[in-house]
Amino acid sequence: MILEQLKRDCDAALSSWAAAQGAAACPVAAWTAAPEHVLADISLPWPMAAAKALKRRPLDVAAEVAALLAKIPGVAKAEAAPPGFANLTLDPNALDQNLREVRSAQNHGFDPAAKRNILIEFVSANPTGPVHLASSRAATLGDSLARILRRRGHAIKTEYYVNDVGRQVRLLGLSVKARWEESRGEPSPIPEGGYQGEYIKDLAAAAGAEASRWSPEEFSNFAVERMIADHRRDMEAFGVRFDRWFRESELHAAKGLDAALAKLKSLGKVYEKDGATWLGSSGEGSEDDKDRVLVRQDGQPTYFLADIAYHLDKLSRGHAELIDILGADHHGYVPRMKAAIAALGYPAGTLHAIVHQLVHLFRGSVQVKMSKRAGDFITLRELIEEAGLDACRFFFALRTANAHMNFDLELAKKQSQENPVYYVQYVHARICSIQREAASRLGLAESKLGAVSPSAALAEPSERALLLKIAWFPETLRVCERELSPHPLANYLMELAGLFHAFYEKCLVLDPKDPARSLARLALCDGVRAVIADGLGLLGVQSPEKM
Repeated sequence: MILEQLKRDCDAALSSWAAAQGAAACPVAAWTAAPEHVLADISLPWPMAAAKALKRRPLDVAAEVAALLAKIPGVAKAEAAPPGFANLTLDPNALDQNLREVRSAQNHGFDPAAKRNILIEFVSANPTGPVHLASSRAATLGDSLARILRRRGHAIKTEYYVNDVGRQVRLLGLSVKARWEESRGEPSPIPEGGYQGEYIKDLAAAAGAEASRWSPEEFSNFAVERMIADHRRDMEAFGVRFDRWFRESELHAAKGLDAALAKLKSLGKVYEKDGATWLGSSGEGSEDDKDRVLVRQDGQPTYFLADIAYHLDKLSRGHAELIDILGADHHGYVPRMKAAIAALGYPAGTLHAIVHQLVHLFRGSVQVKMSKRAGDFITLRELIEEAGLDACRFFFALRTANAHMNFDLELAKKQSQENPVYYVQYVHARICSIQREAASRLGLAESKLGAVSPSAALAEPSERALLLKIAWFPETLRVCERELSPHPLANYLMELAGLFHAFYEKCLVLDPKDPARSLARLALCDGVRAVIADGLGLLGVQSPEKM
């Protein structure tokens, strides 16, 4: 794609120039689209950083850099601008070539040099209840990020960690047992800290008469297996398929906790105090603020040790980097886990933690607080049934993970341009309709578009704006990778759709009196369609041909 090649050429030219000037350590700055008031396509702030290193006037450096970049293929013009920008205008022929590549290629944004080995763990909801609203945000973040990173060329695996061991699992079994006994006319209260909601009654009903012989542990095992099956169905309904469902019980069976503790001891990272075993996680350079207990005074391992063992297991499987997508209540978890991974001997940057904030559900201005099935939270299944899969995934992808989110069910169901996902999907459907009309009414089949040179026939600013926006698609995926978030892509698609709506209002696409311009505009429309279909697919959202 044009911007990817152009960026490589410019970066190489700038690096060579900087080295010759004695500023070899000056990093090449990120590119940005030129602001609307600037008559250019790309703005480079790099000359200001280089000027500081060289102790020269930024505008003088920008002038030299502009003269250098003006010679690069694909650049029609390069100019310096205060206080120290190099502004580039792209060659129309390069935009033509980019449009042809976009319409024919299926690997937009692929970087052959990219090869990070990453395991992404996300959702990982405890199997003690249905998958809830907050987990649906994690599912969107994790699955969309995995799709984008795979497109970029990285080796990506996805994993769902099932906490099927411990007190909460025992309470789940006791809660189901109590409801089962209650259904047989035997008064039996839910244990303190146990689970409520209709789904517990459903589990008890599914247990059947044979449960009369079950121990509390068997009730727990039955309930956990049922809940895991439900979680799998929910994830599949949400368009998410994990490479592995990893159970904590596997870790215990393989003596993973013992192995992790032994490794930490061999590295001199643990000590004994007050009858407990501690990780010295608060040392110099650590992100953690205090040491942590790994084994309690009674000899029982903490949840923290189990989590360390799980992360060690992930790294031992050959993954060089780990991405954990965590709920809003896990802020304090991040520094201690990073400290633990450092204690195990792995370098900084091995763990990337994404903490997503809460989602509040609304119907217009009224907040929805209760679920009919789960009791005190809204389930993912309920959300999909009412709002639809595409709206759910697109709405969640629009916001950064660290921002609180209000999800409006009424807006998600609207079949109008007020609804963000409808706004984008409608452009794809409209272009498909235009293409059908072009073939049937004017005989302008897609096969005639291959040799079209759009820039020769496109003079409207709205047409060039679309050509430029299409060219930014691979760079948008690069930003998603850098920020570990799909939100730049979702917002890019909104902006692209907005530019198309503006173009469609001003420009007649199918004009029987001007077949050359019609073909050029059809090629432009097809480029927009291809990018929207590709972008929505990376977000797990459909691209309908009719709406």
